[in-house]
Amino acid sequence: MRWTVHSERPLYTDPWLDVRVADVELPDGHRFDHRLIRRPRGAGAVIRDGDRVLLLWRHRFITDTWGYEVPMGGVHEEEDPRDAAAREAEEETGWRPRTLEPLLRVQPSSGLTDSEHHVFVTDDAEKVGEPTDAWESERIEWVPLVRVPSLIEQGLMVSATTVSALLYLRALAPE
Repeated sequence: MRWTVHSERPLYTDPWLDVRVADVELPDGHRFDHRLIRRPRGAGAVIRDGDRVLLLWRHRFITDTWGYEVPMGGVHEEEDPRDAAAREAEEETGWRPRTLEPLLRVQPSSGLTDSEHHVFVTDDAEKVGEPTDAWESERIEWVPLVRVPSLIEQGLMVSATTVSALLYLRALAPE
């Protein structure tokens, strides 16, 4: 059941987002306007130390919620997602990944936005100082990976990218 897109036009555009309306047609011939958001790619890093991961504890004003998240941010134009993940990790945590391996690529809300998130993992990071983007989180904490399901259940980890990355990492771990 592939939808046909007849046209797409902007409703609002700035450097962070591009809100659009698309004239779409379903396979049964029904046509309607569908809203969508075009967004740049994002990149993040899971910094691992044995069975622990380095997470940000932060407030998200949009949902007025607190939660744990992996360090993550936008990929600049012409920037490699791996380089963006390393830059964001250092800016937000003060830890510099020496190596980063691809973990997963997700589209957290593909029915609304085309934003693609690249998440990498490292077991090789060094503390190089304090975060330069200290406003990103209230604290930075080493959290045992085994706590992830409980944090999700308690609503203390709701970021789709973080949840996907950490559950996937747990699934890959040897029993």
